[in-house]
Amino acid sequence: MRKTFTFIVLITTTFINAQAFSGKGDTKFDITANIQERGSGIRLSTDFGLGENISVGVLTSYLLSVSKDGLGNKPDFGDRVDLKARFNANLGNVFNIDEKVDIYPGLNLGLRNFGAHLGARYFFTDGFGIVSEIGFPIAKYKPEATGFDRLNNQFTFNIGASFNL
Repeated sequence: MRKTFTFIVLITTTFINAQAFSGKGDTKFDITANIQERGSGIRLSTDFGLGENISVGVLTSYLLSVSKDGLGNKPDFGDRVDLKARFNANLGNVFNIDEKVDIYPGLNLGLRNFGAHLGARYFFTDGFGIVSEIGFPIAKYKPEATGFDRLNNQFTFNIGASFNL
C-alpha cells in the first residue's frame, strides 16, 4: 500500500509545471520524481540563467522508497540525500526548436560524484510545464561503492514539473 501511495504522489507531482529557458536572469524551479535501481524519490532543482544559453544551479534529491540491504538494514538520512551544483547548456534556440521546448545537456558536481545529465522541458504556458532528465556518474568518489553508497551513484531518470520564477 505504501508503494502504491508513493507512486501516486510522485506521478501527481510530475504534472505540476515547466517552461523554456529564455536567457540571462531567467530562473527555473523543477520538482521531479527520481527513479533508479533500488530506490525512487523526489528531487528539487533550480537553474539561474547567466547568458543566452548558459545556466547554473543546484539540486537536491531524497530517496523515499529504498530497498533494504542483504542484512535487512535500511539506509539512514545521509544515505538517502544528495546535493549537487550544476551547469547547463540550454540548446532549444540553437536548434531552432519551438520556443516552448528547451533541451539542455550539463555537468554536475555533488556530494557523491561528478556526473552529467541530459534534459528536456516543454512549457504549456509562460510559467508551467513538464521536465524530464537522465543523469549518470562520470567519476565516483568511492569507485568501489558498495551497499548504500551505490544509491546516489548510478543512472537516474527524473520526470516532473517545472516553474518559471
